[in-house]
Amino acid sequence: MFNSIYSSIVTATEFFSMAAFALLSGLLYAWIMSFRIRSTKRFFLVLALVPFVVGAVITFVNGNIGAGVAIGGAFSLIRFRSAQGSADEIAGILIAMGSGIAFGMGFVAYGVLILLGLAGLFYLFSMLPIFEHEGAGKDQLLRITIPESLAYHNAFNDIFARYLSSVENVGVKTTAMGSMFRLSFRIRMKDPKAEKAFIDELRARNGNLEIAITLYAEKQNQL
Repeated sequence: MFNSIYSSIVTATEFFSMAAFALLSGLLYAWIMSFRIRSTKRFFLVLALVPFVVGAVITFVNGNIGAGVAIGGAFSLIRFRSAQGSADEIAGILIAMGSGIAFGMGFVAYGVLILLGLAGLFYLFSMLPIFEHEGAGKDQLLRITIPESLAYHNAFNDIFARYLSSVENVGVKTTAMGSMFRLSFRIRMKDPKAEKAFIDELRARNGNLEIAITLYAEKQNQL
C-alpha cells in the first residue's frame, strides 16, 4: 500500500493513477483548508492543483539533473512574481508541495496521508485555544501625515506615553511630492475607549493633517 506505484519506466497507467489520486485529494484538501484560511476562490483552486503539478514535475524530472536545475529556476521566477501571502496561505502551499513530491515519486498513499493528515491537524490546531495570550491581536497600525517642517523623531512621544502601552516605529515615507511625511507606527492602546481623544491630540500636533488607525497585519504593513 505504501510502496511506489512507479516501475523503472513510468507508464501512462501509472502516471494517470497518480494524477487521479493527487487531484482528488487536492480538491478535498483545499475544501478542508477553506474553513480555516480566509482567501480567494482562485487561491483554493490553485491549492487543489499544486499537488498534481508538483507531482507531474517530479515525475518528468526524475533522474534528469539538468531538467531539475531548469525547473528550480522556473519556480524561483514564479516566487518573485507572486504577491506576499499570509502565514496560513504559505503553510497551505508548503503542505501541498510536500505531498506533491510524494506523489511525484509514486508514493500516492504517503501523498494522500500528508495532504489530508496535515489538513486535519491544521484545522484542529486552529480550533484549539492555544497561543491566544491576553492582549494578542490588539495591535493597530497608526499612520500620521505631518508637514516636512515638523521634526518628527520625538514629536509625539509625550502623547504616545499617555495613551499607548506599546509603540514601534515601522517606517516613514514622503508624500505629496515630498512636501509631507507619512509616519507609520505599530501601536497598542492602553484604553481603546480613549482612541478619539488620542486622535484629537495628534491632530493638534500635526496641523490637522490625515491620521489613520487600522488593524495591524504583517502583510498589510505597506507605507
